[in-house]
Amino acid sequence: MWSTFFLHEEDGRPVPPGVGVGPGAGLLGLTGVMGGRGAGAGAMGVKRRANALTSRHPGDMSEVQKGKIKLAFFVAIVGVVLTVLGLGTEYWVELSPPKNFYNNQTCLAAHYGLWKGCSRTLWVADIDPERESCGPAELPGESHCNYFKFYTTGENAVIFQKTTEKSLNVAAAMMALFGLFLMVMGAICITTALSKGESFFLKPASVCFVLSGLLMLLSLTVFNQSVLSFLASDHSVPLHHELSWSVSCIGCAGVMLILGGILFLLLALPFSPWRRCFPPKNESDS
Repeated sequence: MWSTFFLHEEDGRPVPPGVGVGPGAGLLGLTGVMGGRGAGAGAMGVKRRANALTSRHPGDMSEVQKGKIKLAFFVAIVGVVLTVLGLGTEYWVELSPPKNFYNNQTCLAAHYGLWKGCSRTLWVADIDPERESCGPAELPGESHCNYFKFYTTGENAVIFQKTTEKSLNVAAAMMALFGLFLMVMGAICITTALSKGESFFLKPASVCFVLSGLLMLLSLTVFNQSVLSFLASDHSVPLHHELSWSVSCIGCAGVMLILGGILFLLLALPFSPWRRCFPPKNESDS
């Protein structure tokens, strides 16, 4: 009876006479219906899991990834701070004639950077007896500073009867300013990546920081060339010159910025370069 019911439900036709229908046929029919329902439920479960996985944004970052980005950002921020310190000071190069060139009581030293130059009158008695030139410029003395006019009126500066090279100084300053602009853009990209959880912004940030570091180093090279051109403009006053601590700040800033940019680029890769180059032993054995 039950087998006839299931056959009627599935086929819609009566059982032909003479065909024997045993109790096992009904069991098979019930099993087929339940199996079909179970397969449908399994497919719905797989679909729900797939929807749950795709509902998560592909750019979302884990807390570990954010921690690595913050560490790389700290490296870049150190470079930015050193850049601002170097650009804001005028101790890029120190110029000093022999300490007894003018008289035996005082001597004149000078130092300048990208924006202004300073002259300082020092007491010979305060200078190290073993030092032949006047300086260093950090010694106490009367100081007088002026901003360079080649940014406004286009005039070259004259220091110790030597003339600065306006075009090289302006080029070094423009490179440094453009590098500072790229640092700001890179910092905005990293801040956006951390706030929105988007790893996409790591790549433009990497480009900005690497280019800014290269511009800082290139600015130092151009500035050093301007100093050499300045010294060759006149030979009436013998001068001893040395690059000072502001240049050290800019050089270290360039290295830190490039390092930070490389770290951001590695974090933006879809795979771990360390695991790719040095796979674990269980993976390499397999």
